[in-house]
Amino acid sequence: MTSLASMTGFARESGTLPDGTSFVWELRSVNGRGLDLRLRVPNGLDALEPALREAAAKTLKRGNVSASLNVTRQERAPRLTPDPAALEQAIALATSVAQRLGGPPPRAEAILSLPGVLRAEAAEPDDGQEEAKRAALLASFEAALKGLAASRAREGAQLATILGALLDEIAALREAAATEAATQPEAQRQRLMENLARILGEGDVRARIPEERLAQEVALLAQRSDVREELDRLAAHVNEARRLIGSGDAIGRKLEFLTQEFVREANTLCSKSASVGLTRLGLELKAAIERLREQSANVE
Repeated sequence: MTSLASMTGFARESGTLPDGTSFVWELRSVNGRGLDLRLRVPNGLDALEPALREAAAKTLKRGNVSASLNVTRQERAPRLTPDPAALEQAIALATSVAQRLGGPPPRAEAILSLPGVLRAEAAEPDDGQEEAKRAALLASFEAALKGLAASRAREGAQLATILGALLDEIAALREAAATEAATQPEAQRQRLMENLARILGEGDVRARIPEERLAQEVALLAQRSDVREELDRLAAHVNEARRLIGSGDAIGRKLEFLTQEFVREANTLCSKSASVGLTRLGLELKAAIERLREQSANVE
């Protein structure tokens, strides 16, 4: 059985490449309807993106994930190479001047120090080194993904506890509503008799209205306010939610759909209520279900 995972988490992974370049991956995840990976990598590393997205899809199912790569390159002295044309001109000029003045031949360091003789040249990129660099960055990203998954699992364990407590609360309210609903037929009968007595005036209502007719009216009222089906479905939904949470995996969408069914049953219960007590319990049920819905939105 896999553990419940939240969509909220954070991970950080750092390292150093063979050329001395240091880097840091930072991954942050929040709620999302699907998996949305937003990458921010330095210029020149865009070729990594397909592999990064593939790795994320293998590890995560849902969530808005922001992944940023910060790279600090080690400053290296530029490679100096002579400009052939400028060097020949400098040698010829220095030699000519030395001969005319009768001095010693020009020294090499003096010629090389002349402006324009030497130029800084960037090193040619090595394909093998670049490939190794990308492989190292990808491996570090995969390690960061594992860290993010672990962070989300820790959040998920806490979330499972919260969801379980909310389901216990809903189940208790459902039991209280069932007890209250059982008293509704007699309360409706008593209320009907009182209303008829007030309308018909003094006297025995039963003597003026046939018992069969009264029974029919009471039965009709009871049918309209019968909430047994709603209560049975609420109990079934609680059991299904517990099963989903126990199964783990990426159940977030299923749990969200199930909370919509919770809301529907609670709304119907309130609309059918024929007592202040049942209405109060229905409202408490709706409040607990709303909290369940909010927490379910965090589940992967």
